[in-house]
Amino acid sequence: PNPDRLLAVHEALRRGVALDEIHRETGIDPWFLAQIETIVREERRLEGLRSLSAEDLRAAKRLGFSDAHIAKAANTAETAVRERRLAAGIRPVFKAVDTCAGEFEAMTPYFYSTYERTHDRQPSDRRKVLVLGSGPNRIGQGIEFDYCCVQAVFALREAGVEALMYNCNPETVSTDYDISDRLYFEPLTFEDVMEVIDFERPEGVILQFGGQTPLKLAKALEAAGVAILGTSPDKIDLAEDRDRFNRLLHRLGVPQPRGAICATFDQVRRTSGEIGYPVVVRPSYVLGGRAMAVIFSDAMLDDYLANTEKVDEDHPILVDQYLVNATEVDVDALCDGERAVIGGIMEHIEEAGIHSGDSACVLPPKSLSRGVIAKISEVTRTLALALEVRGLINIQFAVQGEEVFVLEVNPRASRTVPFVAKATGVPLAKFATRIMLGETLEQIGLTRDVTVSHFSVKEAVLPFARFPGCHVDLSPEMRSTGEVMGVADNYAEAYAKAEAGAGTKLPEDPKAGAIFLTVTDEDKQGIVGVAQVLRALGFSMLATPGTREHLRVHGIETEELRRIGEGARPNILDKMINGEVQLIINTFQRRGSETASEIQDIQQMRWAAYSRGVPLITTLAGARAAADAISALVRNTMTVRALQDLHADAEREMARR
Repeated sequence: PNPDRLLAVHEALRRGVALDEIHRETGIDPWFLAQIETIVREERRLEGLRSLSAEDLRAAKRLGFSDAHIAKAANTAETAVRERRLAAGIRPVFKAVDTCAGEFEAMTPYFYSTYERTHDRQPSDRRKVLVLGSGPNRIGQGIEFDYCCVQAVFALREAGVEALMYNCNPETVSTDYDISDRLYFEPLTFEDVMEVIDFERPEGVILQFGGQTPLKLAKALEAAGVAILGTSPDKIDLAEDRDRFNRLLHRLGVPQPRGAICATFDQVRRTSGEIGYPVVVRPSYVLGGRAMAVIFSDAMLDDYLANTEKVDEDHPILVDQYLVNATEVDVDALCDGERAVIGGIMEHIEEAGIHSGDSACVLPPKSLSRGVIAKISEVTRTLALALEVRGLINIQFAVQGEEVFVLEVNPRASRTVPFVAKATGVPLAKFATRIMLGETLEQIGLTRDVTVSHFSVKEAVLPFARFPGCHVDLSPEMRSTGEVMGVADNYAEAYAKAEAGAGTKLPEDPKAGAIFLTVTDEDKQGIVGVAQVLRALGFSMLATPGTREHLRVHGIETEELRRIGEGARPNILDKMINGEVQLIINTFQRRGSETASEIQDIQQMRWAAYSRGVPLITTLAGARAAADAISALVRNTMTVRALQDLHADAEREMARR
């Protein structure tokens, strides 16, 4: 089964395949197949019509057809269907979900639309605001945005404003019936959102907390006369439209990596050659870094383009300079249009090039100089004011030496907002909501950048163990499905706690097993310091021949293990089976020159590590952080701090301000 399964069933029915045959092939219950067949019959009826009558529209809507679906079947425009439907007075009504199973009257404000005759309840005459959620969870857009929506609802209710929540995901907190004043469980489409807006008549809509899904509706809603609270849709588009954004950065004198928008395959090749490898390539307007890759050669680029369906003006590819050995930095800030305040500056532990959702990060930064932090703060304020942000803004930077480059700007809530809020005790999403309602940062009481005296580390939770045989690596394409947080007075302890929370049991007892090292040529010099720390702690080490020889030159002895494909025994798989390995440090980056045997060796070893619960670290930066964390674990210096205590400190600090 895959996401296209139902579409395949639909197509089979359109081609006349019998229900019994589809049932035999798929195992889907015939009752459900009959419902899909009803949809197919209605599509065929609509396709045969010369014009759409009110009765035709009403019948299709009662079967669940959207305006867009009707328009496609009837070969007309969606706007024409919408205008015809509204003119005929064909509108949905809103029914309350019976949360009491009919035993007694349900009073829960939990609504869904249907094409019946009467509403279960009428809207109130209170001041109200509609919050659009993020829809279905998927990699790149998940529960982090739901946190922001819930915080927005809390802020609205605290301000005496009726909070209307709109979302279609039952796995979220925002769709709990007791969170908002009214909950509308509906798809995030222009048609469905507008029906709720026309029914409730809110003073405005908040859509910067739900991620990319509600933002895609911004222009259409604004064109329909809906008041968008917070940053304007035009400014959001300015940050997302590559041409407009590049012109803004050039006007402001803000550095960014060299890059271009390419509308043809030849243009992609030519631009890559002009910039020089390595380059980062990705489709425009992607979510979660999908189809993004770091390209090191013409051969790699040809392979990438061979797997790209289309490149044109409507589906361009972005080609950017890849900044080697750069540190990525995330910044979340609040702006009221006149003043911008930094909520948190996070230094990524993995180097730039790994998706920000997969990289661990630390707040405050552990290695950035004061000068770099000052530049980052200045650029953040400049861009927030230039984009006339009212609410939250997230900016991703790359730092190479003392140079600071802007990678991306999102004038909305980002997936890091919950982490920053918990790490600092400052409710960023709540404050952003108050700004959208008209308050200033000065009225809120936040006029200076947020600072903390402890370290917080965010670590990604990766799902590799659930997918046998999958490629176990980090890349520009996001793979994580969750995140955890560790807090301590120092960075090493915070990182150790975060790893433990993510399910990575770093070694604590040098006598319990060895540590296996096998790294790329580029990482051999950097792994020396890691090996020295581990040796000083008393750990024995295993290494492949190249890594072993480099460590030997620097006075570090290890036991040699041959590659799996060479056939020598014991190899790393044997050592894991025998329980003789506590940790594997293996760095690797596809450059197009590695053999199929080398790739198979690495993936076989990495998958075996995940399946057997052996901690696996795949970046040099991660190895350095792990060495520091292992030192804290071995020395048993770990302490416990309650998040409530940290937040109480933050509240006292804000009160002093």
